[in-house]
Amino acid sequence: MFDRLEILTLARGLSAYSGARQSILAENVANANTPGYRARDLPDFAEAYRTSGGMVELQKTRPGHISGEEPVSPLASPEFEDLQADPSGNTVSVERELVRAADIRSDHNRALAVYGASIDIIRASIGRAR
Repeated sequence: MFDRLEILTLARGLSAYSGARQSILAENVANANTPGYRARDLPDFAEAYRTSGGMVELQKTRPGHISGEEPVSPLASPEFEDLQADPSGNTVSVERELVRAADIRSDHNRALAVYGASIDIIRASIGRAR
């Protein structure tokens, strides 16, 4: 009955997506002064989830990464954004990245709230409420 709850899969996917997007955002900010660096971002979570058909497996890109045996999230490949570059060819706007960081935090908090509420409902349904 509780082996594949879609809401938990979705919350876990959004949480992993938020972490991956935060990592890309950090790379963008770290390269804000790198000449020719192009800002990247992931597509919208809803679009990535819809096109992936749900969960996809992690890709192991370096030794030491987790194996990817368990599906974690519908992570798409980061895309270069078509933004206006400064004279050095860099397309990173720190202000835009700060706004994105707030959006990412909101998405992650939403995923955790959904996950927590779902776990509370499951506990109550099996008689193990906190």
